[in-house]
Amino acid sequence: MDLTAGGGRSRLALYLDLIRWDRPAGTLLLLWPTLSALWIASGGFPGWRLLAVFVVGTFLMRSAGCATNDVADREFDRHVKRTAKRPVTSGAMSVAEALAAGAALALVAFALVLTTNLAAMLWSVVALAVTLVYPLSKRVFAMPQAVLGIAFSFGIPMAFAAVRGGDSWSIGSLAGAVPALAWWLLFGNLFWVLAYDTEYAMVDRDDDLRIGIKTSAITLGRFDVAAVMAFYVAFLAIWANVGVALGYVWPYFAGLVVAAAIGGWHFTLIRARTREGCFRAFRLNHWLGFAVFVGVVAQLSLR
Repeated sequence: MDLTAGGGRSRLALYLDLIRWDRPAGTLLLLWPTLSALWIASGGFPGWRLLAVFVVGTFLMRSAGCATNDVADREFDRHVKRTAKRPVTSGAMSVAEALAAGAALALVAFALVLTTNLAAMLWSVVALAVTLVYPLSKRVFAMPQAVLGIAFSFGIPMAFAAVRGGDSWSIGSLAGAVPALAWWLLFGNLFWVLAYDTEYAMVDRDDDLRIGIKTSAITLGRFDVAAVMAFYVAFLAIWANVGVALGYVWPYFAGLVVAAAIGGWHFTLIRARTREGCFRAFRLNHWLGFAVFVGVVAQLSLR
């Protein structure tokens, strides 16, 4: 069996590159708001089983998303220096291989969801549909990051469904598994995704303009930095209002204050719009989500 690919890389190395094994920032950006929602829905520690389901499931779905996104964007990516050497784009891996890998990862993630309840299972189908729409949105919408924001935030309603849902097929039961609180958290988190993915889009703006792809960085133009900061403010303000509504006190808000300080630091990284500064801001954004998560855990640990 030939285990090598173009350039002498093994097949395993290509698959690990496809799912960004060595770049966990994307997984963490998905994970922290999902775990925050899981703790809030549970009123504290959700139990090891649910924790494992959502941690492993988040990794698997992010990996599957990378595979499908690389297939959808392969013609664009070949014209961008940062992405030209990705396995599918470079031709080291076939489209069929990448799609098969993505499907296998998504199926394993779905198998994990099956260990929860019917409500979570059905909401996971909606989450998958949004994930599949995102790569195509870059050809249609001026702000495809908004679609990504929904996809990257869907772990929130799924967490509530896994904790509070049941196995009834009634519309009322399925809708009731995800209360208004969850949708407010998703709405707020969408602005965080808009912030960090606009930073990401600022890295490739020149390439994206040349090849005709749509991004928030292009749409916002010279207001990009101001918009990123406004997105951070909107995210933190909405989550702060949720905290007030839930009667949370200082530990929760301390986490939001730390997150705000991190957001302020990002302004110093992106204000000059350099590729290095914008990419660093994106790559380190998971610390902002981690600060919020720590605040949630600390709040719900109070007795």
